[in-house]
Amino acid sequence: MENSGFVVFEKIDKSYDGEVLVVKNLNLNISKGEFVTMLGPSGSGKTTTLMMLAGFETPTNGEIYLDNKPISKIPPYEREIGMVFQNYALFPHMTVQENLAFPLEVRKISKSDVTTRVKKALDMVELGEFGNRFPAQLSGGQQQRVALARALVFEPRLVLMDEPLGALDKNLREQMQYEIKHIHERIGITVVYVTHDQSEALTMSNRIAVFNDGVVQQLSTPDVLYEKPENSFVAQFIGENNRFTGIVKKIEGDLCDVEVNGGSQVKALKVNVNSEGDATELSVRPERVTINSNKEEENNFEGEVKELIYLGDHIRIRLNVCNNDQFIVKTPNEGSLSLNEGDKINVSWNSSDIRALDIKNT
Repeated sequence: MENSGFVVFEKIDKSYDGEVLVVKNLNLNISKGEFVTMLGPSGSGKTTTLMMLAGFETPTNGEIYLDNKPISKIPPYEREIGMVFQNYALFPHMTVQENLAFPLEVRKISKSDVTTRVKKALDMVELGEFGNRFPAQLSGGQQQRVALARALVFEPRLVLMDEPLGALDKNLREQMQYEIKHIHERIGITVVYVTHDQSEALTMSNRIAVFNDGVVQQLSTPDVLYEKPENSFVAQFIGENNRFTGIVKKIEGDLCDVEVNGGSQVKALKVNVNSEGDATELSVRPERVTINSNKEEENNFEGEVKELIYLGDHIRIRLNVCNNDQFIVKTPNEGSLSLNEGDKINVSWNSSDIRALDIKNT
């Protein structure tokens, strides 16, 4: 069968008990050289999907193709796929060099070739001097880089990563995100990555598949996912959002008028509401809201300051706006903001920045 993708999931269902589907009718195409992240909360089906691709789980229905060949009946070790796990899975009794040589020796690669490839893989993750050390002599970040080198050493067609940075502290985790991203860019290998960390997904991926309840809710590039969520689950899960529930009162072209709880009228971009009288959830990012602006924007409301949080480069203001007392505005810290709790201020935003979404998707 000819497919446009390098990795193709075609009509994949997965059930463990024959009744509940943990993955439902999954159709997903991944191009060669792409970095695709499967993102979602616990139990959303993302890790099960990865394990089916690795060969540790078998689809209940459908077929997975790798480079145009069906692989569901091929055992994991014959798929030529590299794996990186959260717990590193390094052999403690072997040196770094021996850990990396192991997958090559299993594949009956010649001794001289093993030495060359191990050196190349260690240099790739900047651990060329660490070959004779044991895993216990390395930091968490170094161990994770060894695990990454071991997944790349036999030059697999595809690398799968399951929450590989979950055990690292925040600073190291961010540093490793950039390292993995740069290695991917340098060698151009296809990567499928699983995480529940949205900022990690936004930082590293070419495209992100957002999973919820076994279904891909949206598959998009990071910027489209953040700026143009297609339903209220995605809007809520990716980044921070101010949300209002309301009823669509009028539809005009790409815009609609929504009466939110409390009676205020908000003009919003019509994303997936169909008709007047529909219930909707409105979503606007905190950084899209302007305070004390003189601009005549369609949405202009009074807000009462409830809380001010100083975050260095920006200030986070929590307000009560249109009966929502969890309304957040992020404003750059330019040293001139003089506000106190209880102050009344004006807030506004463009109608194109607030999205009217189908409430059934939460």
